[in-house]
Amino acid sequence: MRLLLFVSLPLYFFDQLTKWLVRENIPYGSEVPIIPGFFSLVHAVNTGAAFSMFTGNNTFFIGLAFVALVTIIFLLFRSPGTNFATRLSFCLLVTGILGNLTDRVLRGAVTDFLHFYIREYAWPSFNVADSCICVAAGLLILSSLERPEKKQNRHLKGR
Repeated sequence: MRLLLFVSLPLYFFDQLTKWLVRENIPYGSEVPIIPGFFSLVHAVNTGAAFSMFTGNNTFFIGLAFVALVTIIFLLFRSPGTNFATRLSFCLLVTGILGNLTDRVLRGAVTDFLHFYIREYAWPSFNVADSCICVAAGLLILSSLERPEKKQNRHLKGR
């Protein structure tokens, strides 16, 4: 529970603060170059999923986010013996889902503003909540690669 409070709450507020700053200071559709040719701040919105896939399905994604949020919180509290990386990834998933869900419910779309590119090759714009989800996915993959023997040995040493 403490991990959820100390990781998720500050990141959630940071996500909402950065999105608010973008909405207040960058006109919709505008771009502010930070590192010309590589990184800009933009003001974009997304009613779809990652990379603007399935645009226009905001209501579906609100329902999906709610189900995912409840499931992850259940898993977080139901599995106290999981390793730190897994618990941290669950907290990051809660942050990302809640951050984007807040946008969908209050504004009808998710605000995206981080835009990386090299010449004409661009990564789709994203936000802090999206970053939390990606880091969580990476942590889950890494923690799943831990060998079972290692887990057993660690368990036996604790006796």
